[in-house]
Amino acid sequence: MTRSVHLRSTLAHPPRPGGTGVRAAVAVGALALGLVLSGCSGSSSGNAVVAVDQQIPGFGEVTTMAVGHRGDPVDLVGKDLDGKPLSLASYRGKVVVVNVWNSGCAPCRAEAAGFEAVYRSDRSQGVQFLGIDTRDLQLPPAQQFVKAEGLTYPDFYDPGGSVLLQFPVGSVAPQATPSTLVIDRQGRIAARVLDSMTQAELAQVVAPVLAEKS
Repeated sequence: MTRSVHLRSTLAHPPRPGGTGVRAAVAVGALALGLVLSGCSGSSSGNAVVAVDQQIPGFGEVTTMAVGHRGDPVDLVGKDLDGKPLSLASYRGKVVVVNVWNSGCAPCRAEAAGFEAVYRSDRSQGVQFLGIDTRDLQLPPAQQFVKAEGLTYPDFYDPGGSVLLQFPVGSVAPQATPSTLVIDRQGRIAARVLDSMTQAELAQVVAPVLAEKS
């Protein structure tokens, strides 16, 4: 049976167990052990989570941020799977889709082809994709994952969670594997999904941010 999930604030509605993705939120201190972490939304940073009256069937918790209530621009710096420097800020002016994954995550593998398809179809419109490979303690499994799935966009290699820790406390940061963020052209988090997505679902989440004037 297809689920129909209302877009909602994570503050009022914490992640529910089950579904195709892993949606358990974890404490910030656990990131040093290789778990995916985030700060709590609605903190003193001033970021506000705004619920949207819309239904998107088929996947889990979706959080959207209204344009006037997004936090400060986010930057992530690190190295890619080839050891080369990589920075989120270098793509400022584009809509950036950030996907958190690891090679042992079955839902990550299931959604990979759809992500590559949306990247190829939307990049001419100013959309960039970035992956964050977390918890792969060795590079070969991560590199084999990217090759096997035919992914052509860059990925941070983040075995210890140091890239994930760069999300500001209070931001709507990723809290699961897989998680996906849509970053607007100013570098602010516009949407977050705590589940795997099909190609159609991803395109539906990206489209409103891409349609924004600036």
